[in-house]
Amino acid sequence: MFELMQSILLMFIELMCCKIFFETFGKIRYKGWINILQFVLLLGSICFLSYSFSGHFVIRQIAIILTVSIFMLWHIEISLRKSIVLAILFDALLLALDYLIYLISRWIPLDSELLGQQYVIGRNLVYLLGKVTLFFIILVIRKKFGKKSMEMMLDTEWLRFLFFPVFTIVSISAMLSVFEYIQTVEQANLLAIIAFGMVGMNIIVFYLINDIVEREMKMHENKVFQIQARDQLEMYKSISENFDNQKKKTHEYKNQISCIESLLDKKQYSKLEEYVKKINGSLNNEPDTINTNNVIVNAILNTKYQEADAKGIVFVFRVNDLSELKIKDEDVVTILSNLLNNAIEACETCEGKKVIKFKFVKEDDMTIIAVKNTFNYDVKYENGEIKSTKTTNVDEHGVGIKNVLKSIEKYGGSYVIEDKNKEFFFSIIIPA
Repeated sequence: MFELMQSILLMFIELMCCKIFFETFGKIRYKGWINILQFVLLLGSICFLSYSFSGHFVIRQIAIILTVSIFMLWHIEISLRKSIVLAILFDALLLALDYLIYLISRWIPLDSELLGQQYVIGRNLVYLLGKVTLFFIILVIRKKFGKKSMEMMLDTEWLRFLFFPVFTIVSISAMLSVFEYIQTVEQANLLAIIAFGMVGMNIIVFYLINDIVEREMKMHENKVFQIQARDQLEMYKSISENFDNQKKKTHEYKNQISCIESLLDKKQYSKLEEYVKKINGSLNNEPDTINTNNVIVNAILNTKYQEADAKGIVFVFRVNDLSELKIKDEDVVTILSNLLNNAIEACETCEGKKVIKFKFVKEDDMTIIAVKNTFNYDVKYENGEIKSTKTTNVDEHGVGIKNVLKSIEKYGGSYVIEDKNKEFFFSIIIPA
């Protein structure tokens, strides 16, 4: 009975490794009790196939591969072909490790001194060593090819987490090295329970850390959404104000035209000339000095131009007709708001010249957006990516940069980031 339980536990560990392996390459379809039901049915099916075809190795492996493929297709959002390929790869990895463990077991004296159940437990310890090694390899694969939530764990954090499987491998190896000195079945059973418990704790710790990482990722996504919503709200508010101002201007223009017509009718040309000059002077002082034939771009650029001018920042820009711009409004808001906000904040800290050079043009089937600004702080990078150019609100700034990069990626664009001689340069090229 104890031997049967150990065999089932070994299969359980194998399937947990298989589950983690498949989850590396796809999104889980269901969570909760359905997930548990899927795993129980899979475990039962594999146990049945293993014992039914114990004397037919090739048939058993083919049946197991097909069964795992079907269950994982139910569990993970992947194609049938990909599910079969992954099942074959996992089975090949498992067989390779089993063969390696078989070779190791031939060097360990498990047969002469200990008989019966003690020998079985010693053999299972060797198998457990192989399963923990399999778990370790799958963790490495998950780190390399895993989903984006795993990217939130730094390399140092992964090394700390890998301490658990490495410690388990070392511990089981130590148990095997002293196994020949075990005197009773009870002692051997205790070693087996400790070994299985350590492997189980590895799996539990993995899922605990995975849940924590996914929770942090959701919190991060919520923060990104809040920042995007705030930026969009500010820009749409500015657009609304521009429309209101435009309505007022239209009403004023009608009154001015009526006044001009009246002066013409009365042939008061000197007063007419004085009035026209006055109107012309007021038009030159209008705040909306940038016109790209794109309402969203106009609203953002004019708002940021006024903000920069109020802070004593020289804003030099080059734009052309953007009426046929293919970038969605929300992405325009994300890119321009973040880049110009960062540029203005960086220029504010400069003691010398405060200059922003901006370019937004469509030419040669490409959309080009470039911002160059002066700054005083060191640019901060993390894992080869730009993180911040300032010392305050670094997390929010980093999120803003990531939002920009996400929008660029959406349109198949590319970007260049440079910082030289206290000037920060961010250039974007997006196929038109």
